[in-house]
Amino acid sequence: MRIEQVGVILSTIKDHVKTISDLSKSLMKIKQLGISTIQVSAVNIENAELAKVIRNEGMVCCATHDNGQKILHTPELVIERLQILGCKYSAFPFPADIDLSSYDKVIEFSKALDRSGAKLRNAGFGLLYHNHHVEFQRRNGHLILDLIYANTDKKNLLGEPDTYWIQAGGDDPAQWCKKLHARLPILHLKDYMMRSKNESVEPWFAEIGKGNLNWQSIFAEAEKSGCQWYIIEQDDCNGRDPFDSIKMSFDFIAENFVS
Repeated sequence: MRIEQVGVILSTIKDHVKTISDLSKSLMKIKQLGISTIQVSAVNIENAELAKVIRNEGMVCCATHDNGQKILHTPELVIERLQILGCKYSAFPFPADIDLSSYDKVIEFSKALDRSGAKLRNAGFGLLYHNHHVEFQRRNGHLILDLIYANTDKKNLLGEPDTYWIQAGGDDPAQWCKKLHARLPILHLKDYMMRSKNESVEPWFAEIGKGNLNWQSIFAEAEKSGCQWYIIEQDDCNGRDPFDSIKMSFDFIAENFVS
């Protein structure tokens, strides 16, 4: 991968992007770390102002996370936002309020994604699906995530797999990168570690290289599948300053995998 392909999603620093001033300062910090690509998420700033700040700080917006109901029911608003921000992709972030309790409900959801994805594609953009662990339940013997991709046109719904959540769901992140060959513009990166808590051990989020995932295998398969953007995302930074966590992840990638 090339260094400019490595970016960060702004939800990782959600407490530092609440105002235009804070966003500008935060993007400057990210740029100083050597990162020039961002994905917009958890930012409640008007689109035109947001685009202006991104442009002024010399950053590239590769994608957004947009409200799932907006994607399904008013995709024209998502298209308008992408046009203003000058980025190609929007990702369905999480199936909140989506009934996935049966095979038929999963198929219904998949078809709705396909319809919205077709509208974005016809306008020159792309719809992605960002998984968590809930999609690794089975319906009629099939993983929900498999059903979603099997029942959508590969041109209408692309992948934004999340390495941590695939592992949390009991599957293999590298194999999912392989499975999404030519359907993988963006890969979300977070490591998977075990931590002690309240006299027990539980899985938790970690900076890239600080957990147990096989990054050599993951990145190799992602490259083969045509991944365009490698986006650092950390839901919880374990008490660290999130900018320090981003730096740890970025430095590990840059030192070990950037050509």
